[in-house]
Amino acid sequence: MDIDLLRTFMEVHRLRHFGAAAESLHVTQAAVSARIKQLEALLGTRLFDRSRRDVRVTPEGHRFLHSADLIISEWRRARHIVGMDGVETPQLSIAGSQRLWDIFLQEGWLHALRRARPDIALSVETGAPEILISRLFEGLLDVVVMLEPPRIELMTETRLTQIDLFLVSTSPGQSASEALGDGYVMIDWGQAFEVEHRERFPEAPAPMTTVSNSGMALDYLKAIGGAAFLPGRVIQPEIDAGNLFTVEGVAPISRGVYGIYLNRNPKRPVILEALGILNAGKRISIEGTGAVNDRLDAQAQGHKPSSRIE
Repeated sequence: MDIDLLRTFMEVHRLRHFGAAAESLHVTQAAVSARIKQLEALLGTRLFDRSRRDVRVTPEGHRFLHSADLIISEWRRARHIVGMDGVETPQLSIAGSQRLWDIFLQEGWLHALRRARPDIALSVETGAPEILISRLFEGLLDVVVMLEPPRIELMTETRLTQIDLFLVSTSPGQSASEALGDGYVMIDWGQAFEVEHRERFPEAPAPMTTVSNSGMALDYLKAIGGAAFLPGRVIQPEIDAGNLFTVEGVAPISRGVYGIYLNRNPKRPVILEALGILNAGKRISIEGTGAVNDRLDAQAQGHKPSSRIE
């Protein structure tokens, strides 16, 4: 079987759009359609329902996902072995939750890991936490980095660092109740964040807008205005530019970042090295807690503090 057929199938499934999959794979949309038709002919079943405007995976397609993923992973491993004259290249499949990748892992870990270990073959992805955990136990991932790891006996978790989430607004001088009003954007920072948020702001109304990550929230604030809890690395350039303002009297909500892996994984030495690189990296905003609090204290005393969060 042509491995490109499987890759195309996985990409169409991920993006739910033939045109977007074609762009991601750097081929024409016609080529994507032809590959899917060829794969369906080989399997003797339809993988996608194309009778609607959106592309939907059929039940048969869902059942084929796991097998396709395993075949692609094994093919990748085989290519590395052959390419090294039979000597297997160290490999690491790493994944991060979508909440963390763009604000932390890409620059804070992936780039540092590649510089430190250019000899390792890296496979990198993002996804929803529950999907990543499933892939970890299926052996398709070696390491998952997330905010709220499940407590499972066969799995080891390592607390790596923390991120501090500051309440910021596009309007200066707002109180907490004003910022948490109609213009507030709730970001899905996980269940623990939601619980603490509810305990600290019991009178806050239900948010009118909820998004899945900080990038979406920041784009929304720039276009519409409002307030949200965002990490220091995200808000610092906007504060410097005068586009965002910290909300007075609101302490940051801190969340731990964890790396998890299976105890039985034979790649444990490489995993520990990779996690060590992340643990040694610059935290997103833990250094900034004091700066923001200093600013709030100075504002309360009528002083003009520095605006730096780093």
